[in-house]
Amino acid sequence: MIPALNVAARIGRVLATLPTWIDRVIVVDDGSQDDTRAVATQSAREGLEVLAHPVNRGVGAAIVTGYKRAIEHSADVVVVMAGDGQMDPADLPALVAPVTDATADYAKGNRLRHASVVRVMPPVRLAGNIALSALTRGATGLWHIGDSQCGYTAIRREALEAIDLDALWPRYGYPNDLLSALALRGLRVVDVVVRPVYEGAPSGIRWRDALVTIPRILARATQRRATHRSPHSDTHERPSK
Repeated sequence: MIPALNVAARIGRVLATLPTWIDRVIVVDDGSQDDTRAVATQSAREGLEVLAHPVNRGVGAAIVTGYKRAIEHSADVVVVMAGDGQMDPADLPALVAPVTDATADYAKGNRLRHASVVRVMPPVRLAGNIALSALTRGATGLWHIGDSQCGYTAIRREALEAIDLDALWPRYGYPNDLLSALALRGLRVVDVVVRPVYEGAPSGIRWRDALVTIPRILARATQRRATHRSPHSDTHERPSK
């Protein structure tokens, strides 16, 4: 499923480059002010469905809308890929592998371990992602997760049904809140290295999101973990030094 906001110039290429083995594609237009919805609807991609929020509700809300629709279609595995062309379809097989073979409930892309990250990712984004990922590891107890902000993910339907989708943070900060929800339920989360792709698109994360909103979400995650500790939520112990 593809959350999309004002990506009319890119969404057509994203749909055209998706592997043919994907059974269904759900685009959720999150109140775009351009022709994103029209361009997506005109795509010849087989199995495509385009949903739309009348007003912008946030990337997290768009993903939840897509997840709910995928559950209605009895999808076994749901992948999230951005509509701006900054996720490489070539990484899809590796991303879904641990989920389809049932060794993980949720697979999360990790751009920070890719060899090209220092060259490709803008320095400010790189530093911010490293810092937020470290904070997320401490808040969730998922010490092995390297890139908390990467939105390239795959999840099993059973995992989606185990968490309260409506309770997730609807805007930026959603990935951190979802990781907290998964950890609290003892669901298996793994990292998969993916290629960082940047083509000059501005970051969707504002300074307020990075410095206020996400830390607030992580503080809540820390409190939840302290008061409602799942017997499996700390399966991945903090590495010894």
